[in-house]
Amino acid sequence: MGRTLLRIFFLTLFIITIVGALAGSIISASSPTIEILHVEGTIVPVVADYIDRGISQAEDENATVCIIELNTPGGLLTATEKIVQSIMNADVPIVVYVSPKGAWAASAGTFITLSAHIAAMTPGSTIGAAHPVAAGGEEIPEEQMKKIVEFSAKWMKTIAEERGRNMEEAELAVTESKSFTDVDALECNLIDMRADNLKSLISQINGWKVTLANGEEVTINTTGYETIRNEMNAIEQFLQAISDPNIAYILLTLATIGLITEISNPGLIFPGVAGGLSLLLAFYSLGVLNAYWGGVALILLAMGLFIAEYFTTSFGLLTAGGIIALVMGSLILFSHSPGIEVNRGLIVGVTIAIAAFAIFVIGAIIRGQKRRKATGAEGMIGKIAIAKTPLDPTGTVLAEGELWTAIAEEGKIAPREEVIITKVEELKLRVTKKSKE
Repeated sequence: MGRTLLRIFFLTLFIITIVGALAGSIISASSPTIEILHVEGTIVPVVADYIDRGISQAEDENATVCIIELNTPGGLLTATEKIVQSIMNADVPIVVYVSPKGAWAASAGTFITLSAHIAAMTPGSTIGAAHPVAAGGEEIPEEQMKKIVEFSAKWMKTIAEERGRNMEEAELAVTESKSFTDVDALECNLIDMRADNLKSLISQINGWKVTLANGEEVTINTTGYETIRNEMNAIEQFLQAISDPNIAYILLTLATIGLITEISNPGLIFPGVAGGLSLLLAFYSLGVLNAYWGGVALILLAMGLFIAEYFTTSFGLLTAGGIIALVMGSLILFSHSPGIEVNRGLIVGVTIAIAAFAIFVIGAIIRGQKRRKATGAEGMIGKIAIAKTPLDPTGTVLAEGELWTAIAEEGKIAPREEVIITKVEELKLRVTKKSKE
């Protein structure tokens, strides 16, 4: 009897577990899942990878719909092509929602928005201006530019035709850089709806029928929906952050300051490490953004001239040349790329800062020259100097607040070791180790 009761107990427990699982499945099935991606900023490769990952995840989880919140000034053609392909080949309904108010989907954003199964905009947002331009300051021949425009226009028309949108108006966004407000875009049949917020959008797409890439026609059901926000992970956020033209420019500036500080004061370590890391990150960002090599070369030249100022008596001529090279390089780095350019205010700020630094350096040099005239070369003999670089036998020492080229008369002298000046030959010092008492 006891065994029979025990069996009944375990059977009842098993049935309750099975029924609970089935009930959970039914509840889950009755709650449509909406995957939400958020894209803000320049369209770069990491953004394309993020959207591709988000769409794949929505497909794997059988999401009812995937919504992409979009706010972008434009971006790279290669990244845009990948995003459009991911959207148009998706096996889950894709909604591109230009938001929030004041947002825009310019250039690359226009292609992305029109490629969606459902395109929506927030009141006060803008779309359009997708005319291709020369990237990185390069001069593109008129015939070649004509071919690029024709290709982009046909691609836009193909996307619009596939989604049943106004092909003529879509083409004008490319050929004439035409822009559209949310009201204009709806009237011209470039988008499907306007929505004040995400809740309103989800309500409006309920019952909407779309045809997926595999030919299946599905009806979107958002009744009792649950939203899942699939944000960029930490690595994607970091890569997107440094894939910004202004950040790349700042990294180059930090690299210049760090390397100059380390070279002028060997052994500090931190400025050199920080400068080196900044330079590597800047090169990654410039590579991702397809920066014009001529602009990069000019900025590197400027860096070299600034460093050379520390070791050559040019009375500011090298620094002046460095500033000119920096400004020219900055202006042509991304000057005509859609949505990819260095902020002019940032260029002015960096130039002023470096100019002020140059004035300080030139002033120090002039003051040093005056002091040498007052005391003469003989006045330095017997004075103590500090080695800034290894002297084997030639290196650099700090004497009376200035960097000098020095020659060790005997033995090798390590950095930060004190030496005695024994002779002054033009702009070079002869030194010997300070005897230890």
